[in-house]
Amino acid sequence: TYSAVISACEKAARWKTALQVLSQMQTRQIVSDSIVYNATISACEKCHQGTWALKLLEHMQIANVTPDRVTYCAVISACEKGGQWEKALQLLAVARNAQSKVKSNIVTFNSAISACEKGG
Repeated sequence: TYSAVISACEKAARWKTALQVLSQMQTRQIVSDSIVYNATISACEKCHQGTWALKLLEHMQIANVTPDRVTYCAVISACEKGGQWEKALQLLAVARNAQSKVKSNIVTFNSAISACEKGG
């Protein structure tokens, strides 16, 4: 399945291939869920591709796929690794929003703190 291929790309840190597979899914009108997006975002995170992780989060919301804790942790971590501490803090605020169904955890906070530390 496409999901298995993207998960394999994540484990192998093949972010470009994961993006290509996700694109193929969309071209073929195959519905993507949060698991597929999270695996693609995690592949980007492993390769310090914060900008792509942010784009995927945005696209996920446009596609009416609800981001979850895993999503926000991976995107915040990608921002941290990509030196985008401001974006990491913005996402932490979104994840902590009282109206949000996403609850932050220690990984989320640590990634945001690390992003700020690296940002100076």
